[in-house]
Amino acid sequence: MTTYYSEEHEWITVEGDTATLGITQHAADQLGEIVFVEQRDQGDEFEKGEEIGVIESVKAASEIYAPLDCEVIEVNGTLEETPGALNESPEGDAWIYKIKLNDLSQLDDLMDLDGYKALIG
Repeated sequence: MTTYYSEEHEWITVEGDTATLGITQHAADQLGEIVFVEQRDQGDEFEKGEEIGVIESVKAASEIYAPLDCEVIEVNGTLEETPGALNESPEGDAWIYKIKLNDLSQLDDLMDLDGYKALIG
């Protein structure tokens, strides 16, 4: 299992051709108190860079973007009832989607943890 990071402050943990997707602790901290998460449906397909959801906080709304070409295979329904879970455990239990990856070569465009730490400096 390998974890990658995007410039849009998302993490993706990959196992084979499936992955878990969420936002980083840094993103959750920057957003502040999260009050709503708009998620797409299981079976929806997206191209890299396409909007796949929205997170709203008391400060702002922020889009979630597909870090890779993918299909949503599972949605974390807990976030509909308790969106604040993203503040408590954004890189753990409060994942947003489980996805099927369509092009594994796109992983090369993402960062490892050291690269992400350098980005957020």
